[in-house]
Amino acid sequence: MHLAYPAVLSALLFCTGVYGVLARRNAILVLMSVELMLNAVNLNLVAFDVWLSRAAEETLHSGQALALFTIAIAAAEIGIGLAIVLAVYRNRGSSDVDRLRDTAEGPGPDEPDSDATGRAIPAPAAGEKAEATA
Repeated sequence: MHLAYPAVLSALLFCTGVYGVLARRNAILVLMSVELMLNAVNLNLVAFDVWLSRAAEETLHSGQALALFTIAIAAAEIGIGLAIVLAVYRNRGSSDVDRLRDTAEGPGPDEPDSDATGRAIPAPAAGEKAEATA
């Protein structure tokens, strides 16, 4: 098999994964897209290992060893990632990435200020003066 076929397939997988990371809002789908990108890297590692081992007549197969290492890292990443997503879902009630990003940034310029507990501080009434805090 020619090297171009797995390289093109790997590029398509990687581009699909990048699109999934950039376009998806669900954290689990983002994790699945990261897995697609890691699988594209694994495909490249194995394809180039086979191609280079034929050219150099070596039997080390370092690309396949790196692919196994990447699979182990991906398994650990998905386990920790799912644990984080479940913890965030229990606390916030949603795994929507945009909503999580909004809560991490704090109140925006058009939103009322909030105190340390996250509760909104009411704005003073029209006739009252705002107290200065030092």
